[in-house]
Amino acid sequence: MKMLTRMTAGALLLGAAPWTLAQMSSAQVTTRPAVSFPVESSNLPVQKVGIDDLLGISVYDSPELTRTVRVSSDGTVQLPMMKQRIHVAGLFPVAVETAIAAELTNEEILVEPIVSVSIVESRSRPISVAGAVKQPVTFQASGVTTLLDALNRAGGLSELAGPEVVLTRTIEGEDGKTASVTQRISLKKLLDATDPELNLKLEGGEEIRVPEAGRVYVVGNVKKPGAFPMRDSSETSVLKVLALAEGLEAFAGQKAYIYRTEGGTGGKNEITIELKSILDRKSPDVPLHANDVLYVTDRSGRRNLARALEIMGGGVGGALIYSRTH
Repeated sequence: MKMLTRMTAGALLLGAAPWTLAQMSSAQVTTRPAVSFPVESSNLPVQKVGIDDLLGISVYDSPELTRTVRVSSDGTVQLPMMKQRIHVAGLFPVAVETAIAAELTNEEILVEPIVSVSIVESRSRPISVAGAVKQPVTFQASGVTTLLDALNRAGGLSELAGPEVVLTRTIEGEDGKTASVTQRISLKKLLDATDPELNLKLEGGEEIRVPEAGRVYVVGNVKKPGAFPMRDSSETSVLKVLALAEGLEAFAGQKAYIYRTEGGTGGKNEITIELKSILDRKSPDVPLHANDVLYVTDRSGRRNLARALEIMGGGVGGALIYSRTH
């Protein structure tokens, strides 16, 4: 296949050119090697072009048309001597090649052009990582990027990280419509590699969020009152948080109370715990929920809730307006 300039093509169409295509085929023509561009490896075998991507466009034997072009905000590109802009966003590179070749032919710039297109730099496939990570970050998908890779790019998990990671991605259906899909993945299973399929491959456009862990507050007659993160809600209980609080004080009583906010209704409940019976292994351990406050009384059995809130620094004072029911 040979290429002609607009002027030569016009002359041939008018029948005024001294050379025919057959004569040109037999003539000795000096050709230039096609210009190649470094291609950033993509996550998929074929990757669609997006807005702000940098394309390497090579037109065989036409150095004036061979260049890198940034995809504009309206999803188009334009080459020298071309009147029309070409819409490329959402197309695979092979489809962009066809579109450029067709427009070069339609505008009589070249006859049977050979066009090669590659994505030199991708800026349309960001991956963002936020939440309970050390360094929230947004970066472009490059090469084979997995969920663990993304978390590592964010410096890993912070001390406040909860038990799961939330991944939101946009998928395109067969009808061309897009939908947002959210997945919740156990961090324990992901980090322990108990299920390798959880380490999902990322294509760009994903939003990764690590929610902070819920907290349980322990106050009263314990050695180390404070707020303790719930790494795994299914494993948080009275005995475990007492261990985190370094045990009971010498004058701790036989009872404790859980102050809990009920979801949905916003009501405040007080739950009595027979602490001595649990410690003596006569009663089962009691599970705790996020934002529960465990208050351990003294031997007299008196509850000084105001003192408990003072120890807590008032952080949950507003949440502990409750009605006692006996």
